Amino acid sequence: MPRGFLGTGQLIRYSNPMLKRFISYYRPHLFLFVLDMTCAVLASALAIIFPFITRALLNSFLPAGNLNMIYTLLGVMLAIYAVKSFLTYIRVKWGHILGVRIEADMRRDLFGHIQKLSFSYFDRVKTGHLMSRISNDLNVIAEVAHHAPEDLLISIVVLVMAYGMMFVFNPFLALISMIPLPFMLVWGLVMGHRMRRGFRLVRKEIAEINSTVENSVQGIREVKSFANEEMEKKKFHSSNFNFRMAKEIMYQKMARFHSFMQFLREMYYFCIIAGGTILIFRGMLDIVDLLAFVLYVGVILPPIDRLINFTEQMQQGMSSFERFLEIMDIEPDIKDAPGAGTFEPGGAEVSIKDLNFRYEKSPEPVLRNITMDIKAGETVALAGESGAGKSTLAALIPRFYEAVSGAIEIDGQNVSEVSQESLRRSIGIVQQNVFLFDGTIRENICYGKADASENELTEALEMANLTDFIATLPEGLETQVGERGVLLSGGQKQRISIARVFLKDPELLILDEATSALDNESEALIQEALWKLSRNRTTVIIAHRLSTIQMADRIYVMKQGEIVEQGSHGELLALEGYYKSLADKGTLVAASE
Repeated sequence: MPRGFLGTGQLIRYSNPMLKRFISYYRPHLFLFVLDMTCAVLASALAIIFPFITRALLNSFLPAGNLNMIYTLLGVMLAIYAVKSFLTYIRVKWGHILGVRIEADMRRDLFGHIQKLSFSYFDRVKTGHLMSRISNDLNVIAEVAHHAPEDLLISIVVLVMAYGMMFVFNPFLALISMIPLPFMLVWGLVMGHRMRRGFRLVRKEIAEINSTVENSVQGIREVKSFANEEMEKKKFHSSNFNFRMAKEIMYQKMARFHSFMQFLREMYYFCIIAGGTILIFRGMLDIVDLLAFVLYVGVILPPIDRLINFTEQMQQGMSSFERFLEIMDIEPDIKDAPGAGTFEPGGAEVSIKDLNFRYEKSPEPVLRNITMDIKAGETVALAGESGAGKSTLAALIPRFYEAVSGAIEIDGQNVSEVSQESLRRSIGIVQQNVFLFDGTIRENICYGKADASENELTEALEMANLTDFIATLPEGLETQVGERGVLLSGGQKQRISIARVFLKDPELLILDEATSALDNESEALIQEALWKLSRNRTTVIIAHRLSTIQMADRIYVMKQGEIVEQGSHGELLALEGYYKSLADKGTLVAASE
């Protein structure tokens, strides 16, 4: 895309993958694009006729007293006004619809690509930044997608045709009128690059504001419980100040750009009046031709204004499109292998061999030489202090992260050789921090199986010990849970998460601190529901309470990313080793890892 006003050289520079990718979004809407451009060209061509007709009236038919032709031409002018109005209606309506549809396509692609990205990406990217790109940036791109090609085409058509007429009438005055044009070109190229950098900084600061507001709103209970409203205000003030300064600097650049462009724009009238006066004085121009030239200035200036706006729009659009491509060009850390097969569950027997893992930019490995075998239908527990690597190991089984070396096999199938979707459909996960979507209880439970029948839903409610709770709600399953389930207690949210795993009916179950930080009554209900859920399933439990761990068939004890002991609860106590020392403390690990 051009960086500057009518930057042909810059356009060539951008006629590479970026421009091609931008143009590719027009292809599905080619009819609307052609319709928009056709109406724009026709309306522009009609605008060129007015000065020509006016010149003919004043120069030929009025002096000749040809009343019929005068009425005819006046009628033609009225008809042209009507046709232009109709063309403008089509151009404005369908041109904007074109932009909206391109925006929707880009948002669809961006959201779809985000869904493919791995956990490691979301570990380091702020949600507010993503929201800014999905909403603000794409809205800017939509405006550019509609207006930029339209403004450029209209401007070129009008300028070429108008100057063509002007050179026919008087080439000397036409040349004089073009004096401001090269100055506009140079100024546009100089300021265009500066504005683009400014717009990019503004987009970045908008993202920071979104992120700050999102964090503060989502953590409003923590903010108020610690009486840190003033701290949050200071954080927001800092982001808001940076955003304000970025916009002020941007508007300073825009002011320079527009003020000098406005001066050059007004120079068109000066050049034509001054040049026309001299040419008339020398007998090289008729007054009627000067009037036609003045009228043509009125035709020429709007497309010049369009080109000025085009420069500003393109800088905004390209800075936003670059940010769009920054995400689209990120390759997921975890991809399905070429020709990846479909995972075929067969009891969920898990075999882990020599597994090693480290997080991106982590100086030390998180897991070292992990080897374990879990029989189909067996319940195993992972025990150890906070940071021992238990949750990380559990996250590697459904391939949320990619192991550095080693292998994980389920029913003899390497998880890296089957599709991620088929693998994860066979694994159910209940976590400590339950996430509920903003919607109804029914919608959140049915997230485990969208086409679940009422009988299946009723059974899931009973198995998760939710039936009595739902009966107390006036709206039952249609009760709204609020954002992130804020209208429910921790125990209620946890049981809803268990119910949706019941609906999913996986062969392999992972329970990651599922009963921590709950009161005794809630824990008893959830513990009962979890044992129902784990019955006849291969289950991996991560817990810090002995009451949960000792129920496992086998316990793997982890320390600093390695398995140091394994066996049943009784066997491990008899060893009088690391596990017993943890048990003697009264708690095995902290509440979270």
